[in-house]
Amino acid sequence: MMFTRKILAVLLLVAAPMAVEAETFDIEMKNVGDAGRMVFEPDMIQIAPGDTLRFLATDRGHNAASIDDMFPEGAEEFNGKVNEEIEVTYDIEGWYGIKCTPHFAMGMVMAVQVGETELPENFLAGRLPKKALERFEAAIAKAE
Repeated sequence: MMFTRKILAVLLLVAAPMAVEAETFDIEMKNVGDAGRMVFEPDMIQIAPGDTLRFLATDRGHNAASIDDMFPEGAEEFNGKVNEEIEVTYDIEGWYGIKCTPHFAMGMVMAVQVGETELPENFLAGRLPKKALERFEAAIAKAE
């Protein structure tokens, strides 16, 4: 019995450094970026369950909010305030659509892939402004 406890203790000590810790990733909300005007940078990110995105009000006039029907079942909606930083932790695997509410029609959107999940066929099926749809398609292409 004592021998088994010692082996277990050694295994725990060896495995502890291998434990995966959740990470926090910064997303900038910008007036002008690599993809043009009114953008999230990056506009596509793949993260692990438990990771957090910190949306930074790099430029004034922006927020980050979930898009109706563009997140997995069981995930919670969020709506950050304009000009304020917000942190969102993603615990449920799937794809998420994020928008800047004031600039949604201008295409200020981003895609978040949590885990190794496939893009749902109906992910872009809702009513999206033309520029937002174009930006989503470009962002999703980066993941493929």
